[in-house]
This record gives sequence, C-alpha cells and structure tokens, in this order.
Amino acid sequence: LIFAIALAVGAIPEGLPAVVTIALAIGVQRMARRKAIIRKLPAVETLGSTTVICSDKTGTLTRNEMTVNELWTLKYDIQVTGVGYNTGGIFKQNGSELKELPDDIKILLEDAVLCSDASFKPEGNSFSITGDPTEVALIVAAAKAELNVDQVRKNHPRKDVIPFDSESKFMATLNQNTEQRIIIKGAPEVILKRCSSHFGGEKLETEPVVAQIERLGAKGMRVLAVAQKTRGNSENTELQPSEAENDFQFVGLLGMIDPPRAEAIDAIKACHDAGIIVKMITGDHQATARSIGMDLGLSEKGETVTGVELAKMDNETLAEIVKNTNIFARVAPEHKLRLVKALQADNQIVAMTGDGVNDAPSLKQSNIGVAMGITGTSVSKESSDIVLADDNFASISAAVEEGRRVYDNLLKSLAFLLPTNLGLAFILIYGIMFFPFNLITNELLLPMLPTQLLWINLVAAVALALPLAYEVKEPNVMKRPPRKPDAPLFNKFVTFRVVFVSLFMTAGTIILFNLHYSHSLENGLDPAFAQAKAQTTSVTFVILFQIFYMLNCRSLHDSLMKIGFFSNPTVFLGIGIVLGLQAVFIYAPFMQAIFNTVPLTPAEVLFAALFGFAIFPVIGVEKWIHYLLSREK
Repeated sequence: LIFAIALAVGAIPEGLPAVVTIALAIGVQRMARRKAIIRKLPAVETLGSTTVICSDKTGTLTRNEMTVNELWTLKYDIQVTGVGYNTGGIFKQNGSELKELPDDIKILLEDAVLCSDASFKPEGNSFSITGDPTEVALIVAAAKAELNVDQVRKNHPRKDVIPFDSESKFMATLNQNTEQRIIIKGAPEVILKRCSSHFGGEKLETEPVVAQIERLGAKGMRVLAVAQKTRGNSENTELQPSEAENDFQFVGLLGMIDPPRAEAIDAIKACHDAGIIVKMITGDHQATARSIGMDLGLSEKGETVTGVELAKMDNETLAEIVKNTNIFARVAPEHKLRLVKALQADNQIVAMTGDGVNDAPSLKQSNIGVAMGITGTSVSKESSDIVLADDNFASISAAVEEGRRVYDNLLKSLAFLLPTNLGLAFILIYGIMFFPFNLITNELLLPMLPTQLLWINLVAAVALALPLAYEVKEPNVMKRPPRKPDAPLFNKFVTFRVVFVSLFMTAGTIILFNLHYSHSLENGLDPAFAQAKAQTTSVTFVILFQIFYMLNCRSLHDSLMKIGFFSNPTVFLGIGIVLGLQAVFIYAPFMQAIFNTVPLTPAEVLFAALFGFAIFPVIGVEKWIHYLLSREK
C-alpha cells in the first residue's frame, strides 16, 4: 500500500491545476493592462490559436470621429475643411472659400440636424458629445456653417420619429413649423428608392446621384442621403411607417470620412505576419468599404462582397467566397452569423467583434466573441468572451499576442513539471524492482517517502513552475503561423525532452541514493539513519536539479544567454523561496519530524548541487543539436 501511495503521489502532478489556473490568470491581468478584458478564462488560451479575425470598421479599425468632408446637391458640390470634432473649418467650392452658403446646402444641413438625436456642446478647449458619431459629425458641420442647432430644433420641434435600425438603414422624423415636414436620412440606396423628385419639385434622375455616391465612396467616405416631404399643417402628430416609403424630394448627400487608426494598420500587418487573416465586416457602402479596406492593407485589389450578394449565396458558394474575400459591405447581423459558420466549417478559429444587440448570435457562435467596451450594448458584452475597453482593433492584436505568450509559457511550465512526476515514478518503479539486489541489506527501501514526494510536487515544483508564467514573449511570437486546433500539446521534440529529462533525473537520484546509503553504512551509521540521510540527499538533489532545469525551460529552444539571464526577475524570487524552504526542510527540527529528514553537511549539499547542475549544459547541447537539425530542414 505504501508503495502504491508513493507511486501515485510521484506520478500525478498535483500542482498542475494550480499552475495552469494561475498562468491563465496572469495572462488575464496582462491583457487587461492592454485594454482587453477577459470574461471567460479559456479564451486566454484560445486566442493563441486564432486564425481569422472578423472586425467591424467604425471605431475599431477607424477612429470613430466622423468628419463631414463634402456636401453635394444637384446644384452644388461643397468641400468642408477641418478634422474630427473641431468646429473650426471653412466651406469651399472649386477650391475657393465660400463666404455665404447656398440655400440648398443650408437646407441639407438643417434637415440633417433635425433628423438626428446627437448633441454637441463646446466646453472651452474641449467638448461634450452624446449620440452616434455619425450624427455628431452632422452637428459639427452645421456648427461650422454657423447654424444654431438648438434654435433650429426649437423652431422645428419634433413630433414623432421612426428610429434608425440596421435592417431598414434609415431614420425618419416628423417636424412642425408653419407646416409639417417629414425628413428621412440614411443609406443612399435606401433613400433614393423613396424619392420621386428632387428639392424644387422636378422629377429625380437617379443616375447622376448614383455616380456621386460611387465617387464619394471611392474616396473612403461614408455617404448619407437626406430627403424630405411636407404633410401640410395637420393636427396629426403621429408618423406612420407607410409615410416613410415614397414621394420624397431628394435634398442631397453628405460625405464623411472616418480615418483609419494608425495603430490598426500596424496591428493588421502584425496579424498578417502571424498568419492570421483579418476580415472587415461593415454596414457601409461597398465603395467606402473597399477604399478603407485597401487603406488598411486588407486587400490589394479591393475585392468586396455585399450583404445582398451574401444572402443569395448557398453555403457551398459562400464557403469558397469567404476564403478569398476580406472586405464585406452592407452586412446585416444575420450575414455575420453565416460568415462565422462558413469559416468554422473550414476549420478556422474565428474571433468576431460586435457591439449591438443583433450581434449577439454571431458573438456566441464564434470561437472568441469580442464586444466593444465603449459603444457595445450590455447584451453584446454578455454574449462575448472578451470586451475591448478602448474599442480598438490593436487591442485584439495585443490580446492574440498575449494569448500566444500564455500558451508558450504554459508549455514551458508543463515541460518543467512533467519530467519531475515522470522521473519520480521511474525512481519508485526502479526502487521496487531492483533495490533489494543493489543494497547491502535485504530490505526493500524507497529512495523517497510519500511525504517527501509531496514536498517536491506541491511546494518546490509549483514554486519553480509559476515564475515561468511571467516569462517574456518569444521573439518570434507574432512571426509564426497559428497552431492547429487539433495539434497535440507536445510535439516530438518536447516529448523527447520530457522523457530524456525524466530518465536523467532518475539516474542521478538512484546513483546519489546508492552512493550516500552505501557510504553511510560503511562508516558505521545506523541503517535507519543512513536511509534517512540518503533520502534527504535524494530530495535535495531533485530540488537543485529542478532549479537548473527550470532555468533551461525559460525557453524551449533558445539559450539562457539569448533570452536574457535577468529578463524575468520572478525566476530568482522563486529560486530564493525554494532554497529557503529546502533549508527549513533539511535543518528545522519540526520539519525533520514531519518528513523524516536529517541534516546534511555543506559538502553533501554541494555534491548534490553538482549532480543537479549536470542537466544545465546537457540541455544546452540538446537545444543546439535541435537548432542544427531544424536549420537543415
């Protein structure tokens, strides 16, 4: 029974669950510092195997600071200067500044302001904003035109509204002045279908408008169309959905730019270097999506697929299209779900971003759901695995990098822990099978007691494995392809390392135990004391062996000098703790009573240390041989 208990204690890595959990928790902490809040712990490890990131555009890949750059009506094409939410800017036509805006442009801005919910209030050198960034851009453009937004809204009080939603792609309001006016704004193709004439009463020819939409979109602009119609001076203050369907007068277009984040461009390049495909999924017009996607480096030729085209595809066609297309425009939430399923059917590990209630299904379906911390709804956050505190794509890239780092460090911890357990099992099996024939007495002895094995497993091994979770990232962490989901945790190289180190530790322990036990008996020591002394020496050897092997495990392939001897200070903290505890284990009377240890002389400790140090150069040579073999391949 004692042998069985000892074998179970030695073979089972009791400290492994604690090490894995703490390593993941450390990864969560590091990701939080890089603006990625982990809601579900397994996502930390899954991030390291991500192969595809499907990202929204606005606010994630772009700055989410919309700026109206162009105002277009059938009579005028006006450029607007200024960036972001700064109200400083001028209006130009054909390169010349306009001192007075045409009435058509004023009406376009007025209608845009009335058919929006955002507010913008300058406060000294800063400003206070509420509402959607697209609508804030409209308010800022009106402020540049010296339009008093509050007064305009006061003069035309809103009586009713049809809110914007991602399916209808428009918003409509009913405003009262001397007569009632219904204003509609939204996606150009949606608004144009509802227009029969242009502002002024003549029949609307859509071809020139469509050409302008394409032109603005090709410049990377998000395009909004505005239209209106009057309803007379009715006492009815309800706006029926049917009234927003037809007979509108087209007023004009507003082209606005949301510049790509500089850090997003760098992050996308880093993802490409890491073998991760980045796909942009946006509700914007196809031309706008194409332009922004090419600016971000998602596609050289700008291949783009729209939500309408996706809806017409069967699953087989979609599976082929999604492999070669990285830009998707005018996409609805249900299209996102189909895209995720198509990618997963191709064995991809998909991270999907989302911020709306309707994004919840695709966030749940994806391997890693990423919600926006600033603009995201509570439903999207609840459905996600990760929340981005800054809504920035660069934070996703950083989280993937940290996920790979966590996986690498977990592998290092396992490569350190498992040889200890396997080696202890080998030691006990060898002792049971051969010690009666090797020892002077005929007693069957154990090289270590079960309590001593627990000391190694639960105290020393854990204290030395945890610092490996703090190791710096490998130099090539974002230069290698993602690991395959079905790839074994240990490859042939790591498996060989575990078995080799286990056998090395087994041989060292057996040799040292025999030497000390035989030497003690030859010097006339009591057999029980000789056994305790040999067991104490064996435990000390294993502890020191672990310390030197742990230093080698700081990188599975590179030398300690290459990664930097002092690059991870927690390693030396762990070593100091273990050495202190081992001294107590050997010399403290109460520990001697618990673990049946005896004091060792400095010479005996030094002898055990020299035996343990042997693993350090041996693993160094093994790394060098592996490097030569991999270079030949």
